[in-house]
Amino acid sequence: MYYLGVDVGSVSTDLVVLDENMNVVEKIYLKTKGRPINAIQEGFKILKNKFSDKDILGVGTTGSGRHICSSLIGGDAVKNEITAHAVAALSMDKDVKTIIEIGGQDSKIIILNNGVVTDFAMNTVCAAGTGSFLDRQAERLDIPIEHFGEYALMSQNPVRIAGRCAVFAESDMIHKQQLGYNASDIIRGLCEALVRNYLNNVGKGKDIKEKVFFQGGVAANKGMKAAFESNLGFEVIVPKHYNMMGAIGAAIIAKDAVYKKGRSNFRGFNIADRDFKTISFECEFCPNRCEVAEIKEDNFTIGCFGDRCGRYSSKTENLGA
Repeated sequence: MYYLGVDVGSVSTDLVVLDENMNVVEKIYLKTKGRPINAIQEGFKILKNKFSDKDILGVGTTGSGRHICSSLIGGDAVKNEITAHAVAALSMDKDVKTIIEIGGQDSKIIILNNGVVTDFAMNTVCAAGTGSFLDRQAERLDIPIEHFGEYALMSQNPVRIAGRCAVFAESDMIHKQQLGYNASDIIRGLCEALVRNYLNNVGKGKDIKEKVFFQGGVAANKGMKAAFESNLGFEVIVPKHYNMMGAIGAAIIAKDAVYKKGRSNFRGFNIADRDFKTISFECEFCPNRCEVAEIKEDNFTIGCFGDRCGRYSSKTENLGA
């Protein structure tokens, strides 16, 4: 028997299957490409060849597209990324005090005390330090992103790069290239700049204590890990499933939710083959004039999103119950 967790983000859609002991038995990483419904269906096409509907005891969703995903697949638990990442980290090590999470489009810090989230901060404005920014710089330097961290560790004399924002960091990096600095020193300088940016903005005023978990796709970059350790003065741990922690947390939360309810809302893997259509309309009931997105399956509304007051979303959020 298994539990499914789905993390739908702006850059990637991650799916994990956990056994009853919360061990990862399957994980899938897919590019969202601005089409979260298609990404979810693609993931389900892969899973339906390995698992049956009856194998899944519960489903949890997280990420920016968690509500859409929950409506599609029949989620048992819908949680924000802060909670999901914290639950996943604590399931692996109860002594975690700080979580540094850097994904494709945003970054966050989570402070824990005795297994409870006591503080957090998110940066969804500046792209500096995020996965998409590093991908762009790797492309500019004509170096595969998979080797970015290795280049950084080879540096003997890292150059100082302005990292206050993505625009300044990129322009300063180009300037250093034109001056003839080698790629390793530029990449190490870039990692150092992005870590300074993170600590001075996202981590500003936060009491960062050991143990520190580094999660999210950027944790694969050894240069970023080394830069955090250099600035903090102690070890930063990258967990085995660093890029799937949100989905893992969602699956664990789903297990607890199903235990309390006694049943699951899971709609089955066959949604991979169904036709979903999204239409939008402007609500005219108040001055907000919210743009509401409505997801339909065979002319039946399975979810509405975007209304601030819940006029439409509240009518569909419990359809799977």
